[in-house]
Amino acid sequence: MNYADYKRFDFLNGTGIRHSLFVSGCHFHCKGCWNAVAWNPQFGQLYTDEMENKIIDDLNLPEIDVQGLSLLGGEPFDHPKTLTKLVKRVNRECAGKDIWSWTGFRFEDLLHDPDRREMLEHIDVLVDGQFDLAQRNLKLKFRGSANQRVINVKESLKAGQVVLQMN
Repeated sequence: MNYADYKRFDFLNGTGIRHSLFVSGCHFHCKGCWNAVAWNPQFGQLYTDEMENKIIDDLNLPEIDVQGLSLLGGEPFDHPKTLTKLVKRVNRECAGKDIWSWTGFRFEDLLHDPDRREMLEHIDVLVDGQFDLAQRNLKLKFRGSANQRVINVKESLKAGQVVLQMN
């Protein structure tokens, strides 16, 4: 897997201070996508164990109250094996940190793929659905178009239906 960018101390992609990993590769190709350069799976740099260790170390910086990790793209759920390893480490090694992810998949569709579901089970908040230029709304929080949902993953899995995140 390649990644397009890694932003430390990001205030835009989720709540609080976050570190954000933008993965490369997306098969959705949404019209109007703000990060179309990341559609190419070869774009950016190779994701390595060293990069994963940096993310874990950055999340555990004692002098900064980082709230968590954000996974964006490209399409994070096109790389479930690599990113499941990362999110499991965050859950295990980064006490109190949450994980947000953005995806063009619908929450319900992720449940039917064992690898994607395993990754989903370690995420706290999911912004789901493809960006739809016709429904674009710059006033929406954490999403670009009205068809997208901000989902509390843990509560949704417990309830067996989508539970929206309240912020």
